[in-house]
Amino acid sequence: MNAPPTTSMLRALPAEQRQRLMRVAREVSIPQGTRLFEEGARADRFWIIRTGTIDLDMHVPGRRAAVIETLGHNELVGWSWLFAPHSWHLGAGTTSPVRAYEFDATAVRAMCHDDSVLGLAVAEWVGGIVAHRLRSARTRLLDLYAPNGSGGQL
Repeated sequence: MNAPPTTSMLRALPAEQRQRLMRVAREVSIPQGTRLFEEGARADRFWIIRTGTIDLDMHVPGRRAAVIETLGHNELVGWSWLFAPHSWHLGAGTTSPVRAYEFDATAVRAMCHDDSVLGLAVAEWVGGIVAHRLRSARTRLLDLYAPNGSGGQL
């Protein structure tokens, strides 16, 4: 399933808001096999992938973590930082070396609070991503468990 245009911060945020947000970004390199966060831990940052891939996964008791989605170039890693109680809903780990922009969640939430235009733009961007990922998960569940699969319809 192709990602909608809103997953890219470059397309989703107006230039002025994007530039403000990028001022607090930090470029990071993350080795393959690195755990970024665990389900239930405090969501204190997020990333936009420049190169490489990151798997989102879910803890399954007594089994290996189930990969929910693989994210790549220009995609947002982490949305739990925006919504209280600010704890991760999934885990994440790199599947290749990753270069990314890393953002401090507290700083970005403060910026959004102080600038309602930025706050609305970020909320719409992240909300669009969450909605897309929920639709994708629903389709995957239908493919796995429905008698005739999803049939390509939602």
